[in-house]
Amino acid sequence: MNLIKSLIKTEKDLGPFILRIVLGAVIFGHGAQKLFGIWGGHGVQWTLNAWQEWWGVPSFLTFSVIITESIGAILLILGLGTRLWSFLIGIIMIVAVYLVHLRSGFFMNWYSQPNTGEGYEYHLLVLAMVAVLLVKGGGKWSIDGMINKKIS
Repeated sequence: MNLIKSLIKTEKDLGPFILRIVLGAVIFGHGAQKLFGIWGGHGVQWTLNAWQEWWGVPSFLTFSVIITESIGAILLILGLGTRLWSFLIGIIMIVAVYLVHLRSGFFMNWYSQPNTGEGYEYHLLVLAMVAVLLVKGGGKWSIDGMINKKIS
């Protein structure tokens, strides 16, 4: 019970609320591309096949990313399991930087230069948001906060 209490502990802080709404919405867009094939995405099967071919990622790990970026992002927006979903998003960002973006340098490809890839500046911003949510929790209007209040 103490572990659960420490995971959902938060204060009525507006900062984490803003971060979890924005982070959840942005990450959900990426998850929806992979899960539903919308907004320029290709859907689950294509993602599973491509990640296996490109990076040798097993299907269960790719599917875990899809679930984290879609369902986990919605739960993050609601503030349910804020620290868990933030941690998992952070892991995804670190792996993405390692597998794909580190070799392209810091900056995004603002001018769409062919064969240059995207740098890791976006991922660094996401990791900063994740760090704040790991420290502060879900903040104001989070389900975590409501549960914490009831069990305290």
